[in-house]
Amino acid sequence: MSTYRGRFAPSPTGELHFGSLVAAVGSYLQARARQGIWLVRMEDIDPPREQTGAADSILRTLECYGFEWDQSVLYQSTRSQAYQAALEQLRFQKQVYPCACSRSEIQAVRDKLAGFTDALDIYPGTCRKGLPDGRPARSWRVRAHDRHIDFIDRVQGNIIADRQQPGDDFVVYRADGYYAYQLAVTVDDAWQDITEIVRGADLLATTPRQILLQQYLQLAQPGYAHLPVAINPQGQKLSKQTGATPVSCQQVSETLYAALAFLGHTVPGELTGAPQQEIWSWAIDNWQLSAVPETASS
Repeated sequence: MSTYRGRFAPSPTGELHFGSLVAAVGSYLQARARQGIWLVRMEDIDPPREQTGAADSILRTLECYGFEWDQSVLYQSTRSQAYQAALEQLRFQKQVYPCACSRSEIQAVRDKLAGFTDALDIYPGTCRKGLPDGRPARSWRVRAHDRHIDFIDRVQGNIIADRQQPGDDFVVYRADGYYAYQLAVTVDDAWQDITEIVRGADLLATTPRQILLQQYLQLAQPGYAHLPVAINPQGQKLSKQTGATPVSCQQVSETLYAALAFLGHTVPGELTGAPQQEIWSWAIDNWQLSAVPETASS
């Protein structure tokens, strides 16, 4: 039997908040309960959104909460050659095409479609058959196929994505010169031999795109488990944009209790005030992915 390999892959756009901690706890316990490998990968490929010092802050917080990763942290900012090689492979296979469209041009087409279609968040396919005369390429898009993509998610159940159409063609190389998340995460999950991806359900909708890239690049498909997303009292996902506060290293035990309870695992009363090592030991021994709810309880 192959060794279980999991990962936690935060983006350094701010300090670690409770929602991100939940994802870290779930992925960590899923790996440790199987005597597996757990890795940390810093997804620092979007400099315009990143916050100075956030990567180091996230790692320090993980350490103070007792997380132990098994290899050196992988920084995606060091992996450009691998992403370029994958892009070249996709070009050779004619699975990507250059796109000249700006965001404003795409939005203008969507606005014209208002009232005629409910698919207003799609790419209109302007450059699918070639660049308009005199227009240089701004980005590169994947050429979606017309097959369903389905997979079993160990928390969310059987997921069947709609049949893909030209409107689903997504960017893998951005107009600002950065590699897109979908390409980078797919390449790195394969390179690190990740066997199961445990992350927040806010990323569930991106999974069919990553599976498509796995198929095009002939990469192994890992398992998936998408955890419930932590929300604020207004029903918004906890994030920097919604004002989520960083978790405190002064309240480790209490915050771990809350994260475990959120994931369907209530720590017994006798562990109240126990050192974090005892809490982790109990959590690893009692972890069951089947106990994790699909959504956050109201």
